[in-house]
Amino acid sequence: MKKLILSAAIVLGSLSVNAAILPAISISQSVLIQDEFTEVAADAVPAAVKSTVEKSFPKTKLEKAYKNEKNEYKLEISNGDKKYTIFTDASGNIIKK
Repeated sequence: MKKLILSAAIVLGSLSVNAAILPAISISQSVLIQDEFTEVAADAVPAAVKSTVEKSFPKTKLEKAYKNEKNEYKLEISNGDKKYTIFTDASGNIIKK
């Protein structure tokens, strides 16, 4: 009888030890790589880029313009209270990012 009680205590003890182990926590991290854009004046934006904006997005106003080392432009445009960000190259071709 003592062996039965002792074995039951060992089994219950081992179950409680296994229950105390915490599950492994998985942590994922994402990194956003972004080209460095510096703000430029609206006058510094090439005519081809301005023409593309006027044709592709009529009735919009160029709010801010940014340029990176690859001669790509990040343009913030607005139409009323709606604001948009578009990317173009120096030739005025729209880039999807």
